[in-house]
Amino acid sequence: MPKNEQLTSDQPQDAASGFFGSEGLFATLLRNIDPRTMVEQSMDLTKAMFAIATGTSEIAPDPRDARFKDEAWSKNPAYKLLAQAYLTMTEAVEKMIPDDLSVENKQRAQLAASIVTSTMSPTNTLLGNPAALTKTIETGGSNLVRGFSAFLDDLKNNGGLPSQVDDSSFVVGGNLAITPGKIVLRHEMFELIQYQPPTETVHPLPVLLIPPQIGRYYFTDLAPGRSFAEYTVSQGLQYFAISWRNPTPEQSDWGMDDYAKAALTAIEAVAEITAAPKVNLVGFCAGGITTTIVMGYLAAKKRNLINSLALCVTMLDFNVDASLGAFRFPALLSVAKAQSAMKGILPGQDLHKIFTWLRPNDLVWNYWVNNYLMGETPPAFDILAWNKDSTNMPARLHDDFLTMFEENAIVQPGKYVAMGEGVDLGALKCDAFVVGAVTDHLTPWKACYLATKHLGGDCTFALSNGGHVAALVNPPGNPKAYHYIGPATAPDGESWLEQSPKLPGSWWESWTKWCGTRSGKQISAPKKLGSKAFPPICDAPGEYVLQ
Repeated sequence: MPKNEQLTSDQPQDAASGFFGSEGLFATLLRNIDPRTMVEQSMDLTKAMFAIATGTSEIAPDPRDARFKDEAWSKNPAYKLLAQAYLTMTEAVEKMIPDDLSVENKQRAQLAASIVTSTMSPTNTLLGNPAALTKTIETGGSNLVRGFSAFLDDLKNNGGLPSQVDDSSFVVGGNLAITPGKIVLRHEMFELIQYQPPTETVHPLPVLLIPPQIGRYYFTDLAPGRSFAEYTVSQGLQYFAISWRNPTPEQSDWGMDDYAKAALTAIEAVAEITAAPKVNLVGFCAGGITTTIVMGYLAAKKRNLINSLALCVTMLDFNVDASLGAFRFPALLSVAKAQSAMKGILPGQDLHKIFTWLRPNDLVWNYWVNNYLMGETPPAFDILAWNKDSTNMPARLHDDFLTMFEENAIVQPGKYVAMGEGVDLGALKCDAFVVGAVTDHLTPWKACYLATKHLGGDCTFALSNGGHVAALVNPPGNPKAYHYIGPATAPDGESWLEQSPKLPGSWWESWTKWCGTRSGKQISAPKKLGSKAFPPICDAPGEYVLQ
């Protein structure tokens, strides 16, 4: 993609046209509502409202819905009626979406409906939120003063969305990303980290993490005790990680092929440093897509360089029922491609906004109430601090991902071409360990399970507690942690779950054991990091993660 490519006059000028135009998200909702269904729901709504007014309605908030946890919602007649009216309206909107829509149209309609109904919740207003009203009386309105100040700050510095975290106490290289290691290769696109083994012996076949190009790698190396890197080396595995560079408009032409070539360079460096014939690969989220593309290229070239594969919260087949499917329609895809082409990058904040609105109650209005109505500071939480530390995506890579998303080519043998070679996932014959997350809204676990049906080797599937990121940051020792695990021989996720045991603890424990048994008998740990060809450059976490 030429760096000077500009939007032409007939191209969409902003993302709003993609959402609200003739083919937009909310237009999809309105266009697919059956008039007969609307009439029926209007009648049902009228009946339900009459029942509420006469005190005979039994509708009540879900006990798990934190918006209505204040006792006023059950004891105060006015608030009880308000909650019932809101819930009735929400139910009516949801029922207006026809069941016979295509999967993608239904996803768009459901997403639009969730944004509308969550926005209309009475708890988003002062008078409609008894907890906020009580606090205002108790503090003499000082909560609203603090809230208004926070609102102005977010309007200026956070794109108008309420802040999700107080990140003032977190420092990368200070209390985050501090597992000891060295940068042993600095490439134009990445830095390669080799971690210091804390054990006397290690398995000879090393592990390389290929993280997503979206977001910084250190969600795998958060605070001590919560670090995937720290735990992996503690289990006698030689561990390396790629730290992708944060691209600027000058790197707008970096595409998937460039990232695949860069990842291959890292694989070859890891093999040389450890004098190992093969490398174990771990791919997280979009990094898992990159990982399988590189492996497909190696398989086409008959290079037996990969020992095992771990894919975590990674979808390879995009023709599934997932939240991201709501964005697979021509108007929005063309807007997204055109905007990143114009800017040279897709700014990390833009992508963050998209993912935020996929869960409006949890990620928008929850913080709206906490920050602006209650006047509270958002929590100081390492995962959320990392999430705020967003990175850009080059325009070419963005276009490649959207095309891959649109055409679903990677699961069609030979259709996706990487570095001149057709990719066939069935040719990936190494053992694979695939991880899904129970409450993942971006890559639903059943969609992650489908990856095992395309890979050519023996597959083990693990289903972890938690969401998209929380399942990955899942250290042992958490009494609430659990995972199901078993061979991925069942035809679908539901069938697999019925026959797979539930284990207490983190999937990290199962994976390190699985990987260790496939990585050779332990040898003496290296006393020095790097090699003659790849001498250490500086201490981890390096420079790119700070850019």
